[in-house]
Amino acid sequence: MPLHFSAAEFDRRRDAVRASMADQGLDALLVFKQESMFWLTGYDTFGFCFFQCLVVPAKGEPVLVTRSADLRQAQLTSNIQDIRIWVDRDGADPASTDLRPVLEELGLRGRRVGVEFDTHGLTYRNGKRLEAALEGFATLEEASLLLSKIRLVKSVEELVYVREAAKLGDAALDAAVAATHAGADEGVILARMHDAIFEGGGDYPGNPFIIGSGPQALLCRYYTGRRKLDARDQLTLEFAGVYRQYHAALMRTLLVGEPDDDHRRMFDAAKEALLTAEAALVPGRTMGEVFDAQAAVLDRHGMRAHRLNATGYSLGAVYAPSWMDWPMFYTGNPVVMAPGMTFFIHIILMNSETGRAMTLARTSLVTEGKAEPLAKAPLEMIVR
Repeated sequence: MPLHFSAAEFDRRRDAVRASMADQGLDALLVFKQESMFWLTGYDTFGFCFFQCLVVPAKGEPVLVTRSADLRQAQLTSNIQDIRIWVDRDGADPASTDLRPVLEELGLRGRRVGVEFDTHGLTYRNGKRLEAALEGFATLEEASLLLSKIRLVKSVEELVYVREAAKLGDAALDAAVAATHAGADEGVILARMHDAIFEGGGDYPGNPFIIGSGPQALLCRYYTGRRKLDARDQLTLEFAGVYRQYHAALMRTLLVGEPDDDHRRMFDAAKEALLTAEAALVPGRTMGEVFDAQAAVLDRHGMRAHRLNATGYSLGAVYAPSWMDWPMFYTGNPVVMAPGMTFFIHIILMNSETGRAMTLARTSLVTEGKAEPLAKAPLEMIVR
């Protein structure tokens, strides 16, 4: 089956990773993040819940150590030529019995080896086994952000998929609005949103869509349980269009029945804050400045107690359990923005005293000039 990117694109990515490895004095990189493997080779699987590692040497071809269930997954979805299988058995320790021999074969004894430690693809237990297996064999260096920093700027080929994801996000919002009314079942609304994405050729999201109405509209996470909307209600939705694993997220609080003054004030504050944050999405400025810009607006509107301490994050091709990519918008974040970066900025206001919620969010692309919002949905209060 054809890969989702050109051979030239994969070559460019590998060269960029090896240049960064050279800058850090690394002789190899042990890749455990599934998004890193996908970006670097096309390898697409949820098998990272088990031990697997992509070894990227400074010279030569990468080697994948994985389970038999993912052999054909790697063969069909990636450009990896050297695939080693560790065998499931009682007491299996693939870091010692399978990965270490590969590193020995690659001449990495006594060398400096970078490791992606900060990932759900490497559990604490497996991380301890990895360190034990390589103790005295090689010097392990923290390298969790090596690929993340490179992935932050999207290529021309990647942006094609990002834009497709944004179209699917718009379609999901349209489907949600059409299904929202007094008496509507949350489960039906959720189903219609997923229908729009899957029927449009999209993928599963990196985390569950967030849906909550009534008092649960104040929640920022998915929870189990469904209810039907009252004649006057609020419905918070956070979701993402997903295409070739690339995410473009949106967030809205829909209102059923006549909005009250609290909701109107919260919406006005959220809209001004979002537009102010997007205006700060320019090359050369820091992510911390973006957070501070929107926070100042919300605080001026009297919303300090109702806002969050972070206001969004980078988006890309990511895997469960979260579609959040590195880095995040918070005060003092020194990461400098550049053209080609895609960010989800969310304005989330939750007033526990009044029981009111209001959210407004979308994904934007940093350009040489003004940021480009990728969603086409207007920033208007949605009332059903």
